[in-house]
Amino acid sequence: MRFWEIGFIIVNFVLLAWILFTETGRKRWSIIAMTVAYCLLIVQLTVEGYRWQMIPAYFSPVILTVCFLLKIRKINVRNWLQITVKTLLLCIYLSVAVALPTIMPMFSLPKPNGPFMVGTTLFYWVDHQREQPYTKDPRDRRELMVQIYYPAGDEGEGNREPYLRNAREVGKGLEGDLSIPAFTFSHLDSVKTNAFTEARISNAEKQYPVLLFSHGFNGFRNQNTFEVEELASQGYIVICIDHAYNAAATVYPDGRTAYFQSTNITGFSDGDRHIQLWKDDVAFVLDQVEKLNRGGLDDRFKGKIDTSRIGMFGHSYGGATAAQMLAEDSRINAAIDMDGTLYGAKIKESGIGKPFLLMSAEMSEDDSDEFSIEEKHRKKCALAGGGMSLIIPNTDHTSFSDFHLMSPLLRSPGEDPRYVHRIINEFSLAFFDLYVKQGGNISALEKLSEKYPEVNFKVN
Repeated sequence: MRFWEIGFIIVNFVLLAWILFTETGRKRWSIIAMTVAYCLLIVQLTVEGYRWQMIPAYFSPVILTVCFLLKIRKINVRNWLQITVKTLLLCIYLSVAVALPTIMPMFSLPKPNGPFMVGTTLFYWVDHQREQPYTKDPRDRRELMVQIYYPAGDEGEGNREPYLRNAREVGKGLEGDLSIPAFTFSHLDSVKTNAFTEARISNAEKQYPVLLFSHGFNGFRNQNTFEVEELASQGYIVICIDHAYNAAATVYPDGRTAYFQSTNITGFSDGDRHIQLWKDDVAFVLDQVEKLNRGGLDDRFKGKIDTSRIGMFGHSYGGATAAQMLAEDSRINAAIDMDGTLYGAKIKESGIGKPFLLMSAEMSEDDSDEFSIEEKHRKKCALAGGGMSLIIPNTDHTSFSDFHLMSPLLRSPGEDPRYVHRIINEFSLAFFDLYVKQGGNISALEKLSEKYPEVNFKVN
C-alpha cells in the first residue's frame, strides 16, 4: 500500500476503536477525531488518488460519524459480550479494509540498474500491404501500436509513464482469460513506471542496439515492463509490439479498441499456421525501425539505431515468434524464448544456427503425453548446436511477466517474483550483451550459473 493509504487506515481505525471502547469522552474530542478522519481522506484522495480497493477503508470516517451521532461511546466495560461483539466487528472490518489493497496492491517496479535513465514513446503504424484478418471490411489494413523504450538523456518534462495508458480496456480484455472482473485492473493506470514519457534520447553513445519484445496470447505490450526498463537502462532500444486482436486490448489513437479475439488454437497444427501473422507483424516493425533510423518517422531516432545489432525476446507465443524470427530473418542476431511452446515451422535437427536461449518455468502448463512428446522434440531441435536453456524453480507460465507483481494470489507456491525477475533480467542482459551488443563474454553467463545454481543453466 502507499504511504497515505497506510496512514489513513491506521489513524482512522485507532480513532474508531477509541470511540467504540472508551467510557467517557467530551463532545469536542469526538468532533476533532471526525475532522482528522475526513481531512486524512481528502489528503489521501488528493495526493494518491482513488482506487476501488480502498472503498471499505473510505467508509471509516462515516462509521465514526454514525458512532458519534448514536452516542455509542458510553458503554459498560463490564458488559463483556458487548465488548466482544464490537471487537469482532472491528477486526473483521479492519481485515477487509487491509486485505483488498494488499491482494491488489499499487505495486512498484524494480529500479533499473543501468547507467541510463529510461525514456518511452508510442507509435501507431499501419501496414498498408496487409489486410486485417479480424475485421469484415476487406479494405482494413493491419494496424499496430508499438511502444519504444530507450536510453534517455534527461527526464524530458519529468512525467513518468503510467504502467497502462488504457487500463480499463486492457482489464476488459483480460477479464475472460483470467476470470477476474475487469474493474480490478482499473488502478493500473495509476501505477507509475521508471520511464519518462517523450524524454530526449541519450547522446552518450553514437548508436544503440535494438531488442524487440513480443507478448503472449491475450497479453499486452507492457506486460514485461520489469525487463524492458532494465534492458533500456543498459543501453538498448527496446521495441514492444501489440499484436492486435491477439493482445488483451489495443487502443488506437482515434479511440477504437481491438479486443482479444479467440484463435481456437488447440494443437500444433493451429499454432503453426497462426504464427505467420505474428512473424509478419515483427518483419513489418523491423522495416519501420529501418525507416525510423533514416529519420523518416521520428527525427529523434535518426542515426541512433544500430540495425546490424538486433535481438528479440518474447513470452509464450511471443517467445515462439522470437525463435521463428531468429531462424528465418537474417536481421535477428539472437533470441530468447520465455516459456513459449515452439510453434511454427519445424526447426532443423541441427539447431537454429544462431544464439538462442530457452527459459522455462518449473511448472509446465501442457502435460498431455502427445503434446509433451512433440514439444520435447521441438525443444531438442531448437537447442541443438549450442542452444542454451534454463529452468527457474517455483515458477509457472506467467512468472515471466509482470502479472505476479499485481497480486500475491497469482503467484506460484514459494515464489518470490522479484527474485525471479532478477534472474530473468541478469541472464537476459548477459545473453544480449554477448550476442547482440557484442561487448560481453561467455564468462558472464557462466558466473550467473554459479550465482544461481538452482536454475540449471545448460549449453547444448
